[in-house]
Amino acid sequence: MRALILLSLSWVLPLAAQQRGLLASKELLAACGRASDLMESTAVAVPELVRAGAPLVENARQACRNLAVISPQHGGLTYSLLVNLRAYLALADALPKSEPLPAEARRQFIELRELADQLEVHFRALLEQKELALRHPDRDNLRRYAEANRKLPPPEAGRPRVVFLGDSITDGWRLNEYFPDRDFVNRGISGQITGEMLGRMKADVIDLKPAAVLVLAGTNDIARGVAMTTVQNNLTMIADLAVAYGIKPLFASLLPVSDYHKDKNPAWEQTRRRPPAAIRELNAWLESFCRRRNFVYVDYFSHLVDAAGYLRAELADDGLHPNAAGYRAMAPVALAAIDKALAPAPKRRR
Repeated sequence: MRALILLSLSWVLPLAAQQRGLLASKELLAACGRASDLMESTAVAVPELVRAGAPLVENARQACRNLAVISPQHGGLTYSLLVNLRAYLALADALPKSEPLPAEARRQFIELRELADQLEVHFRALLEQKELALRHPDRDNLRRYAEANRKLPPPEAGRPRVVFLGDSITDGWRLNEYFPDRDFVNRGISGQITGEMLGRMKADVIDLKPAAVLVLAGTNDIARGVAMTTVQNNLTMIADLAVAYGIKPLFASLLPVSDYHKDKNPAWEQTRRRPPAAIRELNAWLESFCRRRNFVYVDYFSHLVDAAGYLRAELADDGLHPNAAGYRAMAPVALAAIDKALAPAPKRRR
């Protein structure tokens, strides 16, 4: 049976159909929940299917729960859902059943097969999307800021420029609203890991001639399972490049996360993908690294964490990304650190 399932997944669909078949996250989760419900309800019409199909139904439900929590576009979990759904349908076809089936049961089986077809097209489109991303000529998304970089004028004398390099937490920060009189340039890109930021150092940092770069990176590495040593190596190379070009690097702690809002959305159970222990481990390394290299450490963590060790509930609506209150808490920490890094060195007494 498994061989037949795998064979069915090997059919090739036209690329255009795959692209059209990619479901948005909400659509995928809705289809997932409906398929799980139909797997349970159709079993009533085939008595032996209740017992024999129970493990497949539970596997499908677990895949749906994990898709909601980890990522609706997770290829492995989508495949697990699809395999269990196809196996359930094959089992239903093989088991004896009363004829004719009740009209409602026939309708539900038809809908379940249509959902299986829809999920299979989605899965193929997802694989194609991931393959294209791996082969993309602009892996680090240098195109994102290319035009803005061309239009950015040189820094003004007496007004030092600072580049904020990071992921979605930086990307969503309207720096001009929080620091209206400073030459602070936002070069955050949502979803990026430290390796991608390292690839953007020349175009998005060095070529902009800043006096300093404030790096907030690593939370996505943790979520994707990047080895801690790899993260540390990437951040070290970012620092070395900055120093080589006369740019003062500042490294920010990762923000804490929380699960306080998961009742509103299961995907907001943040601690599963970003364990607090891993965040504290990387922050401890960052603080030690800055101390050894005489860099300024930007300690957002201690200003945003609550007594339980999580991101304060009022500072983020999803337990990960700061809201306006969160950015207001971060702004003075960043400004104090930047002013410290850019302060003139004290004159030596003769």
